Amino acid sequence: MGYVAIRDVYKNYGEVQALKGIDIEIEDGEFVALVGPSGCGKTTLLRMIAGLEDITSGEIHIAGRIVNDLQPKARDIAMVFQNYALYPHMKVADNMSFSMQLAGASKSEIKTKVDEAARVLNLENYLDRYPRELSGGQRQRVAMGRAIVRNPKVFLFDEPLSNLDAKLRVSMRAEIKSLHHKLHTTAVYVTHDQIEAMTMADKIVVMSEGNIEQVGTPLELYDEPRNLFVAAFIGSPSMNLLDGVIHNGAVRIGNGPDLPLTSEIALEDGRDVVVGIRPDTFALTETGLPLTLNVTEPTGAETQVEGVIGPTKVTCLFRERVSDQPGTVLHVTPNGRLHFFDKTTGLRLGAARVAAKN
Repeated sequence: MGYVAIRDVYKNYGEVQALKGIDIEIEDGEFVALVGPSGCGKTTLLRMIAGLEDITSGEIHIAGRIVNDLQPKARDIAMVFQNYALYPHMKVADNMSFSMQLAGASKSEIKTKVDEAARVLNLENYLDRYPRELSGGQRQRVAMGRAIVRNPKVFLFDEPLSNLDAKLRVSMRAEIKSLHHKLHTTAVYVTHDQIEAMTMADKIVVMSEGNIEQVGTPLELYDEPRNLFVAAFIGSPSMNLLDGVIHNGAVRIGNGPDLPLTSEIALEDGRDVVVGIRPDTFALTETGLPLTLNVTEPTGAETQVEGVIGPTKVTCLFRERVSDQPGTVLHVTPNGRLHFFDKTTGLRLGAARVAAKN
């Protein structure tokens, strides 16, 4: 069983508190992504699970055991690093089997495990090559193969795709997700790329400055962000955040007209709020919020438009072809949910849509 429990874990570096009471439950076979900006503590937490960093206080459980004082080799985990960490003088088969050789496994057992891992990872034709003869994606698959042959209870991934080019990252995302479905092994995956987390993980842990901001499925975080930090972090392009005022059951944003709201949310008249609008929910309309265009970025299927509404920079995604010149004023209306956040605390108040006009 690969159940992992992280309970009230703190990590201090002298006077600096890197982790501030982390609590996470990871079910057996679950794929969990730790995401957040640089310095949020996600890699420190992963290294503590692996036993590469000491715990200041709290407990980490793996498969029902408290592992705080266990050496990494005794934790029944396998780690895939960002830089592959392959031995350049060893062929692929030897790189994959090195831990088994150290453990004294028989040659027949080693061959069986390596051949099976190579089959799963499509590396059968590369077992006699050296790492220098492989592409970046093939090297990363070798690193994953080295982890697979150990048959661990938990896989730990430390930003394994960050050294790959954009196209290869996309294909490797699919390969790792497919691998997880085949093996059903618990996985903890660290990344700063929220697209990786959204497309691969069963559950996402969003971190900031040593704290957990929100835990949930990818769509839960996207549809119901707990606060402004999560709202801005999850989604690409990120959610637009604009100042607004509630006025007679409507919201007034910048110098635009009042947008009447559906009854999904009830906010007191005159309340200052932050309004979150996803870029793909904007529609071009004859009247609506005035958007002064700055840049258009056609991508083929969509056009990304950057401009300003009032003093705030805004990004819109349109299915239509937009070719207007900078300085042109377009009118846009959100046709999806508006998210409302408290301006002081940053906490989400709820969501509503723009009501249809009678």
